[in-house]
Amino acid sequence: MRFEGHIKSWTDDRGFGFIEPTKGGQEIFVHVKSFSRRFGRPRVGQLVSFEVELNHEGKKRGKNVEVARPSSRTPRDRIERQADWGIVSIAAIPLFIAIYWVVATVWHVSHWFAAGYIALSVFSFFVYGSDKAAAKAGAWRVSESSLHLFSLAGGWPGALVAQKLLRHKSSKVEFQAVFWCTVCANVSGFVAFHSPFMSRFHT
Repeated sequence: MRFEGHIKSWTDDRGFGFIEPTKGGQEIFVHVKSFSRRFGRPRVGQLVSFEVELNHEGKKRGKNVEVARPSSRTPRDRIERQADWGIVSIAAIPLFIAIYWVVATVWHVSHWFAAGYIALSVFSFFVYGSDKAAAKAGAWRVSESSLHLFSLAGGWPGALVAQKLLRHKSSKVEFQAVFWCTVCANVSGFVAFHSPFMSRFHT
């Protein structure tokens, strides 16, 4: 069975790299000997077609790697590529800082909330980094539901930064859809909790 993906990273002097499957999942290790002779020098971002086998340690690696025809890319693949960056991603954190400032100015906000957002964001960033490293090594992964739970709890700013800087989970449409739902839910909950209507229940 053949799969499609693009070369995520490539170390030319050592002759190996990783392929990110188009449909998601763990990144696949690939050695220069796994490419067909007519392939040429591998390049980061190159669209490829490949098969998967297990090495002697039971880890997945690519084999029979060939250049994929551009026409074989589906509209879904293009949507996933386009979902990586956008004005919403760029403006999300500055907009939340502005919302936080307005809420703190109009209503009272405990300093513990700021500390909580910072701590959870740092934690989420390192969890994303750990999950990306595990994906490359074929090791145990952090479940997507756990990543979404951390974002819902308030770690979404760190998760968003990790997605962009580490290039992890940033092009998977289904994951991004749920992620932004957790962002909206968290921010809405933050504002509602400090509103006059809700304050009477927790004061």
